[in-house]
Amino acid sequence: MSSFQTSFFGFFISQLCVGQLRAQLGTTPNIKHIVVGRCYNYITLVNPSLRIDCEEIWRRFEESVVFRSSFNATVDYSQMFDAIPQTWPCNTCLFWSKTRNLMHSYAAVERHFWTLEDTLVGFMFNDLVWCGQEKHSGFGFSSCPPWAASTHHPVYSLWRHASQNFAEMACGNITVLLNGSISNAFNRESMFGSVELDGLDPCRVDYVNIKVVTNLEGPFTESCSKGSIADLIQVLRSRGFRWTCTHNDETLMILQCVQNPEQSSCQRCASGFSHGRDL
Repeated sequence: MSSFQTSFFGFFISQLCVGQLRAQLGTTPNIKHIVVGRCYNYITLVNPSLRIDCEEIWRRFEESVVFRSSFNATVDYSQMFDAIPQTWPCNTCLFWSKTRNLMHSYAAVERHFWTLEDTLVGFMFNDLVWCGQEKHSGFGFSSCPPWAASTHHPVYSLWRHASQNFAEMACGNITVLLNGSISNAFNRESMFGSVELDGLDPCRVDYVNIKVVTNLEGPFTESCSKGSIADLIQVLRSRGFRWTCTHNDETLMILQCVQNPEQSSCQRCASGFSHGRDL
């Protein structure tokens, strides 16, 4: 197993274990303080131009979750989202699937990008777990089922709504970061494949720029011309999108070397750079 695979697999397992632990423990403790605190942090330090009522957002969120059955029907967060009229600039949206670690590094370097986690909703609820109780009002702090197990789960419902909004607001040139070292890099069951892709408007989006990133040492499982990414391109064509698809983006390759400098291709590049300085 390559270092990129090992890193990705290790991260996936750690996230899965954390998710399972939180599911067993139930709603994240102190969730109200975390959400409201993150909201004030966002409107004070991240985006001071945003004028919203953090306490009102929490009230609408709480009412959506705790006063109705959480698992028999999709939780409706429309009242909460109505209180957050947020927009973002064109040419900035970054979508991703199975590339979370690298995506965050890429967005940090290419600072013009907006990810779902950069929106107020994404910022407030990232990595939190919550659920109501079937027979009582209030949050279920003792246990919650795994949220990935059901499209009716209140966590899934929120992220689906947020992802739909994010895609519908996308305009200009957008970027999609996919992992070419795995099968089904474009998965129709993923949030990108099942929600965000369908939410994109070809009248608002100029180009869908696909960036395929693979481990520098392989495996080179999928590319712009084979595997599920070719299926994605066919979907884009059928819907009238213009698109580009590239492999081995230089910035992404450098970021992989920063994260895994022991890879032989990274050592060769570093050696070449060192010799060049000696000339």
